[in-house]
Amino acid sequence: MSALIILAGCGTKIDAEGDGVFKVGMEAGYAPFNWTQSDDESGAVKIEGTEEYAAGYDVEIAKKIAEGLGEELVIVKVEWDGLVPALKSGTIDAIIAGMSPTEKRKESIDFTDNYYMSDLVIVVAKDGAYADAQTLSDFGGAKVTAQLNTFHYDVIDQMEGVLKQTAMDNFSAIRVALESGVIDAYVTERPEAVSASAANDKFTFIELTDGFETSPDDTAIAVGVKKGNETLVEEINAILAGISVEEQQSIMDQAILNQPSAE
Repeated sequence: MSALIILAGCGTKIDAEGDGVFKVGMEAGYAPFNWTQSDDESGAVKIEGTEEYAAGYDVEIAKKIAEGLGEELVIVKVEWDGLVPALKSGTIDAIIAGMSPTEKRKESIDFTDNYYMSDLVIVVAKDGAYADAQTLSDFGGAKVTAQLNTFHYDVIDQMEGVLKQTAMDNFSAIRVALESGVIDAYVTERPEAVSASAANDKFTFIELTDGFETSPDDTAIAVGVKKGNETLVEEINAILAGISVEEQQSIMDQAILNQPSAE
């Protein structure tokens, strides 16, 4: 009886229901970290409750974690603003969605070690007025935005003289706004910028000579787990420790190649 109780308790370390399933939440709309597609090409995983599939860097990392935990991976598509509430309610077991472990987020959820480090750039129209910008001051008068509830939006305040626009829910909307001229630029992380410019040849991105002031936590990417689940954090950290920086970059490079085109 004691052995049965111990075994039954093991599942609760990983997933809320102890059912052998590791439910991972992501937007499936933030290429190359994660995106939605119609088939299982390039190792995509079916999204729970749909006929769609999720692929990208986050999905590949989620696969490795699920395998290491001995759990079946299930991808749950959740809007960005709904990820933390979904984790706290037990709807998902982890957030693997290109999320940075900021101090504000750490107040409500816990994070593992980093599984990627990035840096901030600015995406602009290739033939636009800001295509030759090199410094933050070169964006004076530009209409600039970023994704809602991200530090990308907060750092726009460091761009003196810009016209800060309303934050947008997702990158699909941001890219449409840039192409249509509603905005002149948006702040994002380098992998997303590479993805955007690869998917749409009307875009390019600016790597600043005087970049934004950020903290390491802002530019890091980590797995979010429910507050107090130290066992799961330790288990995931042990798995992440086996993924070298070189392997991370290789996975990211492949994700960029696999991403959907603008069409």
